[in-house]
Amino acid sequence: MQAGVADERTGRAFTSDTLVLTYSCTKGMASVLVAMLMERGALPALDTPVVELWPEFGVHGKDGVTIGDALAHRAGLSAPRRDLTFEEVLDNLLTAEALAAQEPLWAPGEHHQYHAVTHGAITAKLVTLGTGQVIGRCFEEHVARPLKADVWIGLPDSEEPRVARVVTDALEEATPTGDPEGIFWLERTINLGCGLTIDHLTEPRFRRAGLAGVTGMATASGLARMWSATVTPTNGVRLINDDTVQALCEVRSEGAPYFFVGPPPYQSWGAGVMVPSDWQRYLSPTSFGHDGAGGQVAFADPEARMGFAYLTNRMGDGDRGKSVVAALAQALG
Repeated sequence: MQAGVADERTGRAFTSDTLVLTYSCTKGMASVLVAMLMERGALPALDTPVVELWPEFGVHGKDGVTIGDALAHRAGLSAPRRDLTFEEVLDNLLTAEALAAQEPLWAPGEHHQYHAVTHGAITAKLVTLGTGQVIGRCFEEHVARPLKADVWIGLPDSEEPRVARVVTDALEEATPTGDPEGIFWLERTINLGCGLTIDHLTEPRFRRAGLAGVTGMATASGLARMWSATVTPTNGVRLINDDTVQALCEVRSEGAPYFFVGPPPYQSWGAGVMVPSDWQRYLSPTSFGHDGAGGQVAFADPEARMGFAYLTNRMGDGDRGKSVVAALAQALG
């Protein structure tokens, strides 16, 4: 289903072929790829220390961080300690190098804090270490192409005419509250010390670069197809099996984050996927997926054996996506 306008300047209609910036829904895309590579033996299990795959990561007390910790926002690397350059930000692997070299912001594994942008750099590095490929190419080869799904981490220039123009003036960003140091690190999770803003992420160079935490591109049907293939054969493809789903969804982070941002509800995390909580209930206790800025949400439900995605190019209240999910639950009875 689609409605509205893909580009208010030209009046171009929003159709089933319209590509949308998925923002943090990209983290779910990347995490599913990591889980699939684990199942196929290209990456070690979630409880493997990152340092076994990535020796440079082990400095400043990070040697005990597991892959599961890193995916569940527990690595203490939610923001860089030094200012990154735009050149580094536009390259997942350069950002990953900076994170590997730094001292964590808290004792790794003991707390969690949403790694808003840096999560993608870490997953991208893991994928490259396991396969020798950049994450966008690996995702295309193992996920998008087999499913014939319009989903990308790194959009080809040839697809640009299909991209919806994002309208961010309706996006409501809450003002963080707490101690000044906490606010500083919260803001730095987005700006990365170089002044990065949500508007920068809408630029073609960021779509092309494929930041694996925030600049995935997809049609709603393509993203729903990817999630469907995590729980049931879809277009003849099953991305991960039931045991891998269970491992991916085991709760690893919940409750108040390290840098307090206000009252609940808070998200709950498995290994890179959001699992049901008061923040996002999805369809059932077994659902898993990821949401994104402006109310976007995508997930799979093993009980219903289905995937779902709601994408929008008009950023607004995050409750919008939740209301669509609630309507889906009601329709399914």
